[in-house]
Amino acid sequence: MNDRKQVSIRLQSLHEGENTIQELPAEAFIKGKVLYVRYTEPALGPHQGETRAMLKLTEDELKLIRHGEVESEQAFQLGQRLPGYYRSPFTSFNLSTHTQRLELALEGITGRAAWAYDLYVFDEFSGHFSISLTIQEAHES
Repeated sequence: MNDRKQVSIRLQSLHEGENTIQELPAEAFIKGKVLYVRYTEPALGPHQGETRAMLKLTEDELKLIRHGEVESEQAFQLGQRLPGYYRSPFTSFNLSTHTQRLELALEGITGRAAWAYDLYVFDEFSGHFSISLTIQEAHES
């Protein structure tokens, strides 16, 4: 099945007591046993370029790949510390994520994912993040 469907996603991020919620239109499709969800991140300022994000979800791993104004890759697998990177016009660094929680409850192109991880930049602890993602089919208007 490679049918692309319009979905809506809700991303909730908790970092150092700050709760951020984004509700965005997205496109989802299944290829093999992998669910892909593509969306465009909202610009943080009037002069910021576009960043497209792709979430790749399997039964035991989640990967976030970003292209555009920001280029980055982060992978999340329970109990694992995995390498990644971040590049923008202003800075560039290697990072890694150590995932303490990864819950995936997916049915077709809809469902929920939740993960918590420690972020390391240049091998130094940078912060703890808790993320939840809800994917719903978009309603035709």
